Amino acid sequence: MDASTKYNALSVFCGSSSGNGSIYSALAYDLGQYLARNKVTLVFGGSNVGLMGILSDSVIKAGGDAVGVYPSNTFSMDVSHQGLSKLHVVDSMHERKALMYELSDGAIALPGGFGTLEELTETLTWTQLGIHSLPTTLLGPQIFWQPFINFLDVAHAQGFIKEKSRGLITMATDPQNIFKALNESLEQINANMRNR
Repeated sequence: MDASTKYNALSVFCGSSSGNGSIYSALAYDLGQYLARNKVTLVFGGSNVGLMGILSDSVIKAGGDAVGVYPSNTFSMDVSHQGLSKLHVVDSMHERKALMYELSDGAIALPGGFGTLEELTETLTWTQLGIHSLPTTLLGPQIFWQPFINFLDVAHAQGFIKEKSRGLITMATDPQNIFKALNESLEQINANMRNR
């Protein structure tokens, strides 16, 4: 499949820290290269630090487009990335997420902390509610994402997440599999829409 025909722009949620271990920095760098090669615009939080900085610098280095959405009332402009294709400056975190969703055809979550998890779960919640229909995948090593996957499976088994919602989130361990994973998420979204 030609990835760029379906996914022109992807939101990537990830840490403003690089984490412990070079595996996370390498993953962010490889994703940036992969997006640029496939002519997929990166939409991200607009920071020049941590995995966000590594990812966006990698996209730019490979000749791709990187679009940042930066909440100036939350963070200092000192860590906003000034070398992007476009930097949208917004007032709040809520505006940041809403604009990222609007600019994107799908979402990827790299490893990160509270902010990454909050962005990821809001994206899934909004898709579940039909506010938008963004296919969403986790990207990263099993050791990082497995506890979250376990939580989803337990919540599903205990009746808190329906089967049709559990399938909204997929996982890829390397960038070469993100489009396959996003397509699986999109299939579940479309199935849910047909059965409403």
